[in-house]
Amino acid sequence: MVVLGGGHVWFVREHRYRVRAASAWVILAAVVLWPVGDLAASVSLSVATLQRLVIMLGVAPLMLSSASTSRLVAMTRPEPVDAFTRRLAHPAASMVMVTVVGTLTLSTPVVDEGARLTWFRVATVAVVLACGVVLWIPALGVMPGAKRLSPVGRAGFIFAASIVVTSLSFVWIFARHSLYPDLHHQKSLLHMTPLFDQQLAGFVAKLGSYVPMWAVAFTIFSRADDAGVAVEESPLYWADVERQLLRVDRRRARADRRMGHEGEGVA
Repeated sequence: MVVLGGGHVWFVREHRYRVRAASAWVILAAVVLWPVGDLAASVSLSVATLQRLVIMLGVAPLMLSSASTSRLVAMTRPEPVDAFTRRLAHPAASMVMVTVVGTLTLSTPVVDEGARLTWFRVATVAVVLACGVVLWIPALGVMPGAKRLSPVGRAGFIFAASIVVTSLSFVWIFARHSLYPDLHHQKSLLHMTPLFDQQLAGFVAKLGSYVPMWAVAFTIFSRADDAGVAVEESPLYWADVERQLLRVDRRRARADRRMGHEGEGVA
């Protein structure tokens, strides 16, 4: 983590972006190392839920916003990367992917396997972080050439995402028995039964997503209104225009190559 975090901060260069990058790594370390990381790994579902929420709603947006527009333009310029990020930025695709993958990371087989295998637990954290980045790409509207939502669209997306990303919470709250047999020692370490810990995780998931995400949605809407920006209009930046022109050039080049091959075939 020191090597990766130090490399990330060094790569960023600009001071304000460095602060965001460093903050993201400090928060990530706080929730994956001892004691929170150990409790989330093999003891408590409510702590594991809190850990994932912090990663998705705190670490991921900080990491995404730690890249300046010029950096994002350079990193997404290759055609395969551009095509991939363009699809990820679509609000519907982002929400479906985050809901499905995020739910799987808290399913019984994944949590129980993570309690037994360290490498599997590390891989799960990496997947959760990636899900968080995917969630915030359309919400922050920072990806060059990708679909940018209007302020009211971004606020609506965040509001809807806060509801669907906690799909397992009702199952945890209303289940009559513990669903995670490999989580143990809740009674001795946290003074709660496994069933109560599971029910608490349901409320942590709901409140832990609703409160911060609704606050962000309200902030986006109010800032746009205070700045005199039309809340229902999507903004347009030079990076978007430049990327669209690049895509036009690529399509024209592909069309020219196809015509050349067809001409060679006729000859």
